Amino acid sequence: MTQVGEAVARYHKILETEPYRDLSWAREMHEKMRARNLVVGERPISPFLRPHFISRRQYTNLTKAAECLNSAIDRMEKVALASPTLLSRMELLPAEKMLASVDPGYSFLSVTSQLDTQLHNGTVRFLQYNSEAPSGVVYSEALSDLFCDAPPLREFRKKYKIEKLASTKPLMQAVLRAWKEWGGKGRKPNIAILEFRQPFATAESNESQLIAEAFRREGYATEIISPDQLDYRNGALYRGDYRIDLIYRRIRVHEFLVRFDLNHPLLRAYRDGAVCVVNNFRSEVARKRAIFDLLTDDTVVADFPAAEKKAIRDFIPWTRRVAAAHTTWQEERVDLPDFILKNREKLVLTPNDDSTEQSPVRGAETDRAAWEKALRVAMRSPWVVQEVVEPVSATFPVYQYGNMSMREMRVDLHPHSCLGKVQGCSAWLTSGAGSFSTLSGLAPTLIVESK
Repeated sequence: MTQVGEAVARYHKILETEPYRDLSWAREMHEKMRARNLVVGERPISPFLRPHFISRRQYTNLTKAAECLNSAIDRMEKVALASPTLLSRMELLPAEKMLASVDPGYSFLSVTSQLDTQLHNGTVRFLQYNSEAPSGVVYSEALSDLFCDAPPLREFRKKYKIEKLASTKPLMQAVLRAWKEWGGKGRKPNIAILEFRQPFATAESNESQLIAEAFRREGYATEIISPDQLDYRNGALYRGDYRIDLIYRRIRVHEFLVRFDLNHPLLRAYRDGAVCVVNNFRSEVARKRAIFDLLTDDTVVADFPAAEKKAIRDFIPWTRRVAAAHTTWQEERVDLPDFILKNREKLVLTPNDDSTEQSPVRGAETDRAAWEKALRVAMRSPWVVQEVVEPVSATFPVYQYGNMSMREMRVDLHPHSCLGKVQGCSAWLTSGAGSFSTLSGLAPTLIVESK
């Protein structure tokens, strides 16, 4: 049994002992989640009664792999932005291309980001790069504090050392570093956390509130603002009388452009260099899944450093933009549509941009007729085909309706990066392979070591 496996077995055995069968401690922990705004609607963000454990070696390997890949993605973004041919393979909207051409005023393409990751023992596979405000950063850190104070983990710590992974402060420091490079040295900016207003509380809006509170504790005026509240006048961006110097963007460009055009006050202020936007709009290039098409194309990365090419080979599944074209698979030249049809079991078709309402189609879970239909859709729209990566699952104790049960959960790990460096990670758990699971939530990730 692995070190993590032994730790999990020990923790689960603790939950079976008499002091913890009475779930009053679990009820108290959920009440604390509600009191600290760690909720989705009225439901606590974490229905799970143990953290996600990771060994020191796993975390070190994950960090090295993610940071090397971050460097390769940053390099690829710059190459694509300088090449109309490569940029066209990314399938950006015309407005997205225009915004990507605007100099943001600082050198970082992605100030904050996260990777969708499958971690199985020592094997790391990255499924997607999210060049946006990473979700779960503040939640995970707050949950780590709650779990470490809970009675079962206090008992667990008699035999194991635990290390929490802090992400909030590095995130704030990265945002402010971009502000200083943009030209904000010598004064504190008025900050706006930009998100769409929701008719009810969501995970994003609650986490935005926690991020705002963290900035305010450091002395920065911070407001949560919706795009429809913005006004650009006299060379400055405002919400009412509140002048905005720095925007921390928690809105995807694709979603923004569905609702607004290029004359929106935010975009006019951005083009004029009147506001610092983090992440900037160039970062959207890497959020398209087709970035992995470029990265796994040997002809495109031929001049990349050897370490980055090795990271791409080791950690990224083969990916191609779906089109009537020839390509390579394991150094063999193939007709792409024909290859997709004949290799259904080991492939997944997925939209290039996950802002769409269309869901990925996993070949192994469909019959031939459904797969052919999915391919026809993919040929008409910006989709990619990707070598399938088997999901990682683990058993977690779940607290629902006043009772505890053991459930097998899919574990998606999200290492959070600030300026390319990994600063902690969180785990998102679901009871099914799709995004419509009836049971899902966040589990804080803690490094575990034997004493």
